[in-house]
Amino acid sequence: MDILVADVIGDVVLVLVVSSLLGAFARRCGQSAVVGQILAGVLLGPSVLGRVPGHLTGRLFPNAALPSLTVLSQVAVVFFMFAAGYELDRQSMRGGRRAVLLVAASALLVPMGLGGGATLIFRSSFAAIGEPHISRSFILFMGVATSITALPVLAAIARERGIAGSVAGVTAASAAGIMDVVAWLVLAIALVGTARKPSRPWPVTLLLISCFVVIMLLAVRPALRWWISQPRFMLSNRLPVAVVIAMGSAWVTASLGLHDVFGGFLAGLTMPGADGTPDAEILRPMEEIGGVLLPLFFVTTGLSMDIEALGTSAFVLLAILCAFASAGKLGPAYVSSRVAGLCPRDSAVVAVLVNTRGLTELIALNVGLSAGLIGQRLYNVLVLMALITTIATSPLLSLIRVPTASPSAGEPHPAAPLASGRSERLRTRLQVITNVHRLRAR
Repeated sequence: MDILVADVIGDVVLVLVVSSLLGAFARRCGQSAVVGQILAGVLLGPSVLGRVPGHLTGRLFPNAALPSLTVLSQVAVVFFMFAAGYELDRQSMRGGRRAVLLVAASALLVPMGLGGGATLIFRSSFAAIGEPHISRSFILFMGVATSITALPVLAAIARERGIAGSVAGVTAASAAGIMDVVAWLVLAIALVGTARKPSRPWPVTLLLISCFVVIMLLAVRPALRWWISQPRFMLSNRLPVAVVIAMGSAWVTASLGLHDVFGGFLAGLTMPGADGTPDAEILRPMEEIGGVLLPLFFVTTGLSMDIEALGTSAFVLLAILCAFASAGKLGPAYVSSRVAGLCPRDSAVVAVLVNTRGLTELIALNVGLSAGLIGQRLYNVLVLMALITTIATSPLLSLIRVPTASPSAGEPHPAAPLASGRSERLRTRLQVITNVHRLRAR
């Protein structure tokens, strides 16, 4: 037991060091730090380190330590999903702004249709990598895999480029928030009826999940809002309450047949903020905990990948999926932005930003793999697709002549998209202008 604990602690140290170094290197190359951390997972896995004589991957990450690392990585993902749900800009989602809604609808539905259609058009290519059965759940999952947008990575790139508070940055982030919610709902539907919980009929599972969502949003959320409004005579620190809700919700959704990430995301949507905005006492620690442990998730992902063993057929399918996924995002998002009145440059920026996948895509892929919706080879192909489309974001922004902000050592983790001072000043000016117009209207 002592040896196992030592192995796990040593692996955590190794992962944090390597991911931090590669994350900083990625920043120097104009990429998001998440790109470097994903590459750290690939580097430490069988694709690179496993090719070195001496079986270093197996020695550094023994099989006995993998379950513990997997549990830690899933805890990080639950905290990350809680923060993603908690900081969603519900005001912009309810505001009905034309550009946001048009971009969200087109940049989600078009690539989702292309991804699902690709499973039927290129059925032989999927069969060549071990996916001969094209089921309803598989089609829905492929639609999600090609249409999802990584809001945290998008926000981090926009912040690093200094466009977080611009029209393009706000439009892309708000649209990504809507797309994330819908994509997770579609993925949840895809999981219903799979072999994850064969002992329970899928209609019963769907009913239980629906009841739990209703209880969380219509009972737990109002109760928490009432508790927050009361004088703080008990449990003045809200963070433990948020942790309990996140982990408890993750446990319930996992027990009902969904992945625990759905519970974390639902808990974030359930937790009310202070005065309608996320409470920094809750959001920042949850982001920091998730940010520190998330490299473990990237490494456990990389440990299951062997790029050299994919074969020619897998790389052909990779090229097809990259083309479908990128075309389905870039074209519709640009056209929708132009229709909504954005200038050509802002429309191009929005299109490039919503094509970012990264971390959120990897979480969805792990859900599909653990649920048995996809096999290992297709999982590897989709991970590479997510990495390629994310890496392409920064060069495309440079092509549009969006400047790169100089990196600083004290900048927050990319999984913690906090507003910059420039963004805050712009929001303040916009709010002042809005208030003036309202007073004049009265």
